[in-house]
Amino acid sequence: MHLAAGQEPVAAGVCAHTIDADAVTATHRPHHFALSHGVDINAMTAEIFGRVDGLGRGRGGHMHLFDPQANFSCSGIVGEGLPLAVGQALAFSRRKTGNVAIAVAGEGAANQGAFHESLNLAALWKLPVVFVIEDNEWGISVPRSASTSVPSNAVRAAAYGMPGTQVEDNSVEAVYEEAGKAVERARDGGGPSLIEVQTLRLWGHFEGDAQGYRPDLEGVPGRDPLPTFENSLLADGVLDDAQIQSIKDEATRRVEDAVTYAKSSPEPDPARVGDYVFA
Repeated sequence: MHLAAGQEPVAAGVCAHTIDADAVTATHRPHHFALSHGVDINAMTAEIFGRVDGLGRGRGGHMHLFDPQANFSCSGIVGEGLPLAVGQALAFSRRKTGNVAIAVAGEGAANQGAFHESLNLAALWKLPVVFVIEDNEWGISVPRSASTSVPSNAVRAAAYGMPGTQVEDNSVEAVYEEAGKAVERARDGGGPSLIEVQTLRLWGHFEGDAQGYRPDLEGVPGRDPLPTFENSLLADGVLDDAQIQSIKDEATRRVEDAVTYAKSSPEPDPARVGDYVFA
């Protein structure tokens, strides 16, 4: 399991600007973007559990979620969603639908050839796509400083003639502001943009990762964006303690209901392993 704990501000800030007909392609750490873009939590959880009521009938697993109703997809292949989003944006452009494609990738994926090819074509054809880089500082166990020649991938946007901006401190408000500009530019025919967000991988690369390679673990819990934003909303008088507790209770109920739904769904029949392989 590759969990997105700590990266919630990226999905919340970006998907606040998307509509159902927009497309989102995410990474192998996809669940925050899936939920933010409208993927059904019950079907997603059933897929995580490998059950027949899951999005892929239990055949895809947690990092191969595909939901055509929500226009959402993701993959375990690094950088795989970038060219797909460009293709979706090309379709939107040709059909003049006014829709936007959101391509999400980690900072490590920005070193893949697919990243540069996708940015080049999107800029050349002036396509309505927003590239979002989640910089959680670690590509599995390799720090960004040991793998990437520039301190921020946002500067790479200039090579393809598109706006590039970096959002610091995992700020959902700042993500919301920058994503709003990029999505509006794309919808108006202005072409692609690149947003890099300095976010946080709260836990390991995968569930159970001992993270012996990581020297910053002691201070990580204090950077959790959820209590940070909660405290900000309390201080600004936007919410009170009772409202926050109500939100937490509702979120817990939804998750527990989804787990119950998943556990009650049957496992796939091995005799039907060949189903859905070809169309």
